Amino acid sequence: MGQQEKVATSLAGAVSEEISASLAAVDAELARRYPGDPGTRQPVHTVYVPGDVIEPGTLRSWGDQALAALDEHAPDAASFAAVLGIPEELAGPVHDRVRAKLEREPVEDLRIDFEDGYGPRPDAEEDRAAARAARLVAEAYANGTAAPYTGIRMKCMEAGVRDRGIRTTDVFLSGLMEAGGLPDGLVLTLPKVTYPEQVTAFVHLLEAFEKAHGLDAGRIGFEIQIETSQSILAADGTAAVARMIDAARGRATGLHYGTFDYSACVGVSAAYQASDHPAADHAKAVMQVAAAGTGVRVSDGSTNVLPVGPTGQVHEAWRLHYGLTRRALARAYYQGWDMHPGHLPTRYAAVYAFYREGLEPAAARLAAYAAKAGGDVMDEPATAKALSGYLLRGIDCGALDTEEVARLTGLTRADLDAFASPRRGDLTVTAP
Repeated sequence: MGQQEKVATSLAGAVSEEISASLAAVDAELARRYPGDPGTRQPVHTVYVPGDVIEPGTLRSWGDQALAALDEHAPDAASFAAVLGIPEELAGPVHDRVRAKLEREPVEDLRIDFEDGYGPRPDAEEDRAAARAARLVAEAYANGTAAPYTGIRMKCMEAGVRDRGIRTTDVFLSGLMEAGGLPDGLVLTLPKVTYPEQVTAFVHLLEAFEKAHGLDAGRIGFEIQIETSQSILAADGTAAVARMIDAARGRATGLHYGTFDYSACVGVSAAYQASDHPAADHAKAVMQVAAAGTGVRVSDGSTNVLPVGPTGQVHEAWRLHYGLTRRALARAYYQGWDMHPGHLPTRYAAVYAFYREGLEPAAARLAAYAAKAGGDVMDEPATAKALSGYLLRGIDCGALDTEEVARLTGLTRADLDAFASPRRGDLTVTAP
C-alpha cells in the first residue's frame, strides 16, 4: 500500500448544490430531448407496396421472386460473390444466410402506400383500400405471416390532400382496433413534411385517435419523411428537421430520406438523382446530426434502377444497389428502401457482408475493452457503445449468431445491451 494521501477541499458543499440547482432545468431538457437509442431492433430496409396491390401472400411472393432471381442470375455462392465483389472467404456464409433470410423473413418492414405509389383515387375507393389494408395487416399478425414492422404511408398534411390523408389514417387505425387492437410492430409514415407545424398537426390527429379509443397517450409513433429542401433548411436559416423532431413530442421514430422528391426539389436532373449525390449526402448529414441522441433513427432512400431483364442487366443493377447499400452502412445509415423483389438479394448480401467482415475485429476490441486488456487500440466507452451496437444490429438482422458473438466476446446479449445503452456508466459484465 502507498502513502495515505491527505484530501483537501476549499469549497463548501453548498456550492455543488447551488450548481446542481442552477442546471436542473438543463438536466431535464437533456433527458427529454436526448434519451438515446431505444435499444429496439431497427429493420435494415422498408419495402413499399401500393395499397391496391397488397395481398395476403405479398411478402412470400417477394421472397420467392428474390430466390428465383438468384437461381436464374447467380445460382451459387461463387457466382453471386463474383458479381458483387464479395471476398472469397465470405462468399459461402453470405450466400447461405441470404437464401435462408429470403426463405424465412424476406421483408423486415412493410409500408402499404397510399401516397405516391397509390396516387389520387375516388374517396370511396381509397376508403375500401384502407379498410382492406387494416384487415390484411391484422390477419397477418394473427397468423404469424406479418413482417416484424408493418404500417401505411398516408398522404401528407398539405392542403390539397390533407383531408384524404387524415381519413385514410383514421380508417386504417380504426380497422385495426376493430380487429383486436394495434400491433406492436405498427409504423406510420408521414410524407412530404415541410414545416414543423405539419408534424404538430399529425400529433394532434394521433392524440385524438388515442383519446377516442382509450389508448395510452403516445401509443402511436410515426416516421417523418424528408423530401423537401425546406425540411432541411427553413426560411429563417434554422435546421427545420431538428424542430420537426421536437414538434413530434416524443412520437417520432425515424427520419426517412426521399431520394427522388428531394433531388427534384433542389434541381438535380433526373439522370443524376441518386442516394450518393452530394445534395443527398448533405441532407442526410443534417438529418443524422439532428437525430443523434434523440432516439430517432435515420433511413436512407432507394434506387430506381430495377434488377430486371437479361442477366448482364440484372448484374449491373445488383452491383449498383449493393454498392449504394454498403456506402450507406459505412455512413451509419442502417436502413433504406427497397422497391422491387430483385433488390432483396443485394440488400441482404450488402448487410451481411458488412457485419460478417467486421465481426472478429469488433468482437476482439469489445472483449479487450470489457476485460481491460488493452491491445493496440485504446477504446473509450463511446467506442464500446458503437462496437456493441454494431454486433447487436448484426444479430438482429441475421448476419451474426448470438452464440458466435458470445464465443468471440465472452459477453451475453444482456452485456451487449448494457454497453449499447449504458445507464449512469454502471456496467456489470457477466459470463455467457
